[in-house]
Amino acid sequence: MHMLQVIIYGIVQGITELFPISSVGHAVILPYLFNWTDVSTSNVFLPFVVMLHLGTGLALLIYFLPEWIRLIASLFIRDRRAERRTFLLLVVATIPAAIIGKLFETKLQDLFPHALSAAIFLIINGFVLFWADSMRHRRRTFRHIHDMSYGRSFIIGVIQAFALIPGFSRSGITMTAGLASDLTYDESARFSFLLATPVILGAGVLEVPKIVHQHNHQMLHYGLIGGVVAGIVALLSTMFLMRYFKTSEVRALRPFGWYCIVVGVFVAIMAIANLHF
Repeated sequence: MHMLQVIIYGIVQGITELFPISSVGHAVILPYLFNWTDVSTSNVFLPFVVMLHLGTGLALLIYFLPEWIRLIASLFIRDRRAERRTFLLLVVATIPAAIIGKLFETKLQDLFPHALSAAIFLIINGFVLFWADSMRHRRRTFRHIHDMSYGRSFIIGVIQAFALIPGFSRSGITMTAGLASDLTYDESARFSFLLATPVILGAGVLEVPKIVHQHNHQMLHYGLIGGVVAGIVALLSTMFLMRYFKTSEVRALRPFGWYCIVVGVFVAIMAIANLHF
C-alpha cells in the first residue's frame, strides 16, 4: 500500500460511511476497480478499514458532542424526559448490532474479497432506498425520535446489522427503518448517525489492537493517516447531509438509490465478464 491509496481510501470512507451508499461495499469494490488486489487480500486490510471507520466515528462524535452531552446529562436531570428516552432508545438499538456483529464477524469477512456479491447487495441497497422514499411519500403524520417505542428501536438495531454485509449501507437501512417508524428524513438521519457512533467506535477499539499485535507499524501508520483523512471528510459529509435531509422532504434518498444501482450494475457486469475470460 502506498500513500495515495491511503488518501483515496480515507476520502471514499469519509463520504460513503455517512452517505447511504455503503462504505464497506466501496471498500470491496475500490480495490477491484483499481486492481489493488495485493491490498484487499492482506490480512491487515480489514483492521485498516476499521481504522478508517474509527475516523468517521470520531467525526460523528465531534459533530454530535453537544447532543451526546445533553443525552448523558439527562440521566441525572429529572425534567429532561425526551432526551433521557432518546438515550435509552439508542442503548436498546446498539445491543443487537453489537451482538450480531460479534456472532457473524468471521462469516461476513468471507464476503470481503468478492466484488460481485458487493455489487449485487449495492443494487439491492439502491432499491431499498427507492422503497423508503415511496413509503415516506405516502406518510402524512410524523413524530420525533423520543416518540418511538423501545421495540421499534430494537428492530432498527437488528436491521443495522445488515450493514456488516458489503453493499448494504448502515445509514441507508437505519434511515429506512426510521422512516418506517414515521420519523422525518432529518430525524431518521439524526437517529442513524447517533446510533452509528458507539457501534463504529466500539468496532474500532476492538480491531486496532490486531494491527498493533502484528507489529505492522507501517500499516498502523497508514491506518492513522487514513483515519484522519476519513474523519475530516466524514465531518464535512455529516454537515452537508444533516442540512440536506432537513431541507429535502421529498424523495431525498432517490439520488443515492440511483447511484447504488448504476455503480452496482457496472461492477457486476465487469465481475461477470471477468469470470468468463
